[in-house]
Formats: sequence, C-alpha cells, structure tokens
Amino acid sequence: MPPVNTCTAEDCAYNLGQTCHALAITIGDARHAHCDTYLGASVKGGDRSAVGHVGACKMSGCVHNVDLECRAPGITVGFQGSSADCLTYQSA
Repeated sequence: MPPVNTCTAEDCAYNLGQTCHALAITIGDARHAHCDTYLGASVKGGDRSAVGHVGACKMSGCVHNVDLECRAPGITVGFQGSSADCLTYQSA
C-alpha cells in the first residue's frame, strides 16, 4: 500500500505534524479524489507510531489506479477548496 507522504489537512483527527496516522485511508468516490477518511476534529486518533497508507482508491479514472488499488509510489493529501483531496491524482 502506498504511503501518505504528506498531509497538510492539519485539522484532521488522523493528522499530527503533517503526517497521517490512520493505518489505511480510502480515496475518492466515482467523481472526486477526496480523502474519504478525513475527519475534522480536535481530538487526535490513529496510530502515532505508524504512517498512513492508501488502503483503497475509488478513482478508477486515475493513472495510478489498478483494479481500485493505488499503485503510486506515495501520495500527498491537502486541501483544494474545502475538501481534503489526493493531490497525486492524475486523470487517465
């Protein structure tokens, strides 16, 4: 599973120091490459000894997507407008 190299969605419950600590995140739906695991909250969660990875990607139209699994070497998550998105997403 590709790691989340950087996440700038600092208000996410799984983000500490621009590092994702959810064990696995899900990206997107059929139309938008958002971080589906994003949870805006003041309480922090996840495993602080681990770096998050992409567990599933619903963006079948991405060049990195093979059978709904991300094959990028790593991803970056950050805000585009009001949504925490996969900034590594590239339309196929």
